[in-house]
Amino acid sequence: MRITMFSINPLYPNVITGGASKHLRSVAIHLGELGHHVRIMCTRIEGSDTRFLWHPNVEVHPVLPFKQPFPQPYAISGHDMAQVVQLMGDALHDADRFYVHDGELLFPFLSERVPTVVSLRDNVYPETLHGGFLFRGHRLILISEYSRKFVLATMGRFFPALRERIVVIHNGIDWDTFRPTPPRDILSVIPVDPTKHKIVIHPHRPEESKGLLQTIAVADLLVHRCGWDTLRVLAPKWLESQNTPELLDFYARVQADIDRRGLTEHVIFHDWVPSALMPEYYAMGDVSLSLGSFAETFGNSVYESLGCGTPAVVARVTTHRELLPPDLIDTVDYADTEAAAALVDDILRTGRRTSQATLDYLRTHYGVQRQLDAYANVILNAEHSTPLIYRHPVLNDDTPFRLAPWCVPSVRGVYHDFNATYADMGALGRLLIAQRAGISRRQARESGIAAAEFDHWFEAGYIVPNSDDVH
Repeated sequence: MRITMFSINPLYPNVITGGASKHLRSVAIHLGELGHHVRIMCTRIEGSDTRFLWHPNVEVHPVLPFKQPFPQPYAISGHDMAQVVQLMGDALHDADRFYVHDGELLFPFLSERVPTVVSLRDNVYPETLHGGFLFRGHRLILISEYSRKFVLATMGRFFPALRERIVVIHNGIDWDTFRPTPPRDILSVIPVDPTKHKIVIHPHRPEESKGLLQTIAVADLLVHRCGWDTLRVLAPKWLESQNTPELLDFYARVQADIDRRGLTEHVIFHDWVPSALMPEYYAMGDVSLSLGSFAETFGNSVYESLGCGTPAVVARVTTHRELLPPDLIDTVDYADTEAAAALVDDILRTGRRTSQATLDYLRTHYGVQRQLDAYANVILNAEHSTPLIYRHPVLNDDTPFRLAPWCVPSVRGVYHDFNATYADMGALGRLLIAQRAGISRRQARESGIAAAEFDHWFEAGYIVPNSDDVH
């Protein structure tokens, strides 16, 4: 088959910039190895619009004139938008299948002729969300159960038939690669000495919601309270092509925080680590941290770190509440710096590594071959789709509402994944926790909760109508 793929993210011959591009590359090469011919259309980077190969059957065409660097890729002229449509239409002219990675191609008419599969890689960025509401393809691939619940509570509220088109395919990780690996070549890239330093890894791109400031706050406690004078925190710098004024401002604020806390010698910013060295990078660490509020749909780095033997301390947000049983991973409430520092201190003192039970669970549930086979099955068997029918939900006093899937009770209040805040929902919160099937406005009113209060929590995104009861 001839398969056309789309990525709004720039792609590179030998550099992987994140989980989305890593999984796109794996799926494309797998289809190429099966004998199919794959053409990937992606955003061009200034000075680099030359076609390259990921595999003899996988061509990458970095030619689309979306705005770079991120964000707001659609902040382009009408002429450039027309050029995107022209180039994508040309690439689809002889295609047997069309795969849209991350749902960010906001021209659904392009896929009317070709059986189309779309995957959503996040629940945050506006282009992905917009693409989800515009979805008209044969199958929608989501990468976690959390993401499925999110989609059904948002897009699915207006398109009931969307439920039948969703396929959940968890990300797969190559555990033969991400395993305990002695650090060798990585030591020529990063100036640390594992025999002298206690190493904390922050393996994330530099977005504030990825938790770098939280990592620095934990490091402050570890150095100045717990006495870890040899602590070194490693954090990657973003590719130069992705620098923006906003990113440079973030770096300046981070550096000011480091200086204020007296951590200059303890925090090391290093170049982006080549994908081939990532197992050494993870394994070199004593612990990795993922303490940000970013609403992950999977969160690859946490599980890759664990696979390499390095414990991860993780904020209890989104998928990190579900992908591993709670006794197999170290989690804390978001913004609980004290609890995070206590866990890291214990890990550093005991020298413990990833438990065998955690490794066994990861290998059983998140293997790469299972993922690749599932993607190939969905893409190769895609059919022409019928339009999804918009049905406006009728909400009245008897419509049951429940806590949104992105909200979870905690001792600090109800945590909202997309606000990164805790709220005291009072009597309504207690009712919702007790009545999992939902509470209607009428029932809330009979319990003494004013309609205005009920509507406030709905408008703020803490409660959603039960998807099975709104049409």
